[in-house]
Amino acid sequence: MPINLKTPIPEQDIRNLRVGDIVAITGKIFTARDAIHHGLATGKFTLPVDWQGGVVYHCGPVVVKEGGNWVVKAAGPTTSIREEPYEHDIIKKFGIRAIIGKGGMGEKTSKACAEYGCAYIHAIGGAAQVLAQRIIRVSNVYFLEEVGAPEAIWEFEVEGFTGVVTMDATGASLHREILHASEEKLAKLIGA
Repeated sequence: MPINLKTPIPEQDIRNLRVGDIVAITGKIFTARDAIHHGLATGKFTLPVDWQGGVVYHCGPVVVKEGGNWVVKAAGPTTSIREEPYEHDIIKKFGIRAIIGKGGMGEKTSKACAEYGCAYIHAIGGAAQVLAQRIIRVSNVYFLEEVGAPEAIWEFEVEGFTGVVTMDATGASLHREILHASEEKLAKLIGA
């Protein structure tokens, strides 16, 4: 049974999560990829919404206009490690509580998760249309003209958006564990 989280997420709810927990998020989530992370980190962009207690989704969704409304056709996660140079500062500055993506993140982000009360939630790659079904409404879009649809900040209302915690606020990281186990196995295989 998933742990239900509602945005804005209280810090203690995140601090109670552990690697391996399945969560289902309801409320607002915001997409942000390379252009937005870089723009916020360098001061090129000023965040037009409040992310305090919020969720940032590493995603370049496929969104189209139908009958005057935005409709999400696909919303799969993108590779998160590209945001590693920026994520620590984004977590600290904007008070986000969760990052959704795929592939995990590094030590700098792991330290920010522990220090500021954030979790990394792994979404299933290859399930873009299934994940899009959990988006019930597009509330807004920011920086569409400046960076284009895949890189814009999309504000989604979601219901039961599910993923697995792979980095928690204790500093635990499934990605780190797998890397160390793989390195050990490789060393044995090559006789190092």
